[in-house]
Amino acid sequence: MNICIVGTGYVGLVAGTCLSDFGMNVICVDNDKKKISRLKKGEVPIYEIGLEQLIKRNIKLGRLRFSTDLEEAVKRSLVIFIGVGTPENEDGTSNMSYVHEVAREIGRAMNDYKVIVMKSTVPVGTSRELRKIIRESQTEPNDFDVVSNPEFLREGAAVNDFLRPDRIVIGSDSERALAIVKDIYRPLYLLETPIISTTNETAEMIKYASNTMLALKISFINEIANLCDHVGADVYDVARAVGMDKRIGSKFLHPGPGFGGSCFPKDVNAIVSLAKKVGYDFRLGNTINEVNLRQKETVVEKSRELLGSFDGKTVTLLGLSFKPETDDVRESPALHIAQRVKEEGGMVRAYDPAAMDEAKKALPDVKYCSSYPEACDGADLIIITTEWHEFRDLDFDKIKEKARTLNLYDTRNIYKAQDIRDKGFAYICTGRN
Repeated sequence: MNICIVGTGYVGLVAGTCLSDFGMNVICVDNDKKKISRLKKGEVPIYEIGLEQLIKRNIKLGRLRFSTDLEEAVKRSLVIFIGVGTPENEDGTSNMSYVHEVAREIGRAMNDYKVIVMKSTVPVGTSRELRKIIRESQTEPNDFDVVSNPEFLREGAAVNDFLRPDRIVIGSDSERALAIVKDIYRPLYLLETPIISTTNETAEMIKYASNTMLALKISFINEIANLCDHVGADVYDVARAVGMDKRIGSKFLHPGPGFGGSCFPKDVNAIVSLAKKVGYDFRLGNTINEVNLRQKETVVEKSRELLGSFDGKTVTLLGLSFKPETDDVRESPALHIAQRVKEEGGMVRAYDPAAMDEAKKALPDVKYCSSYPEACDGADLIIITTEWHEFRDLDFDKIKEKARTLNLYDTRNIYKAQDIRDKGFAYICTGRN
């Protein structure tokens, strides 16, 4: 089967590469000529474990190609996946301009029946909009169907999530289109992957509901962690016991400095905006956002309390990405903390194994270091903000030689408090103080 993927960002590139590994003939299209040139050489513009090897293998096998010519790709393909960005507008709604422009181009390029599959995260009702836009853009009438097929990929584990998903959601009112898309995912039948066939609107809502639920679990356990600090309980034991309840589950019950990334903040805002548009007050979504912002501020407050003030002090951040195994710093708690420290007269030194280039674009006036010992040089406070494996076995003897004051704030609860205090550090964490 010939497949076109429009957009070589996080979603499109992973989807296109993995589908080519299924044996499909895939052409990934993007209007960024420099990015396409790099991809043709096997250079990967995003940090994602296992992706580079898959790209190079499938390029070599002739199943994966990259192009800037959308018209040619559409004409050659039966199925066109749309994986372009839907960035957040100032009012919390999704910016659909890229999706709409792609839809118009697809309509103009159509030469026979096509299945257009929406892979990007989009508001409920987008499929109806796309049908209208494509139909109005056609130079001659051609039959087509629009399918909603949301992605559920975790950054840092996206390749594995695509190849071994919890479920596949396919939304369409066309039996023909459903059969074609199911055939694309046929290799996953061997893994007995559940396939949810539903309407377009339901599939679009499933994506927002899923991410909002995960954001809710993170915010919930962060609230419990803060309460544990006040009453002397241990959030680690609380979360472990709560997670053993099969009705709840243990995933995403890990306290920290708040959630970030490209999905949770944007999708929670989007579902709140959707509710407002239809006249419903989605209070839980607003509360999730409030709790998450407060959690980031809690790190700032605890740090300030430990140091007295940030003025003239040096704070070291270990980790800049919003989670490990990615270079994504969008809405990262670390960037929020760095900005607040600088606003109050502090200096910030930072190290991250993968995300420093991206962090520099968002926060240039920070001292970025090539290793964690260098980042700890002259530190009055060291904050572990991302649980990279490298930070799970820090050389504390080396850190003691570098730091000015032995203060460690372990926002991710990587270490046992007494172990670090025995090394001479003042130690604080999240919900286990």
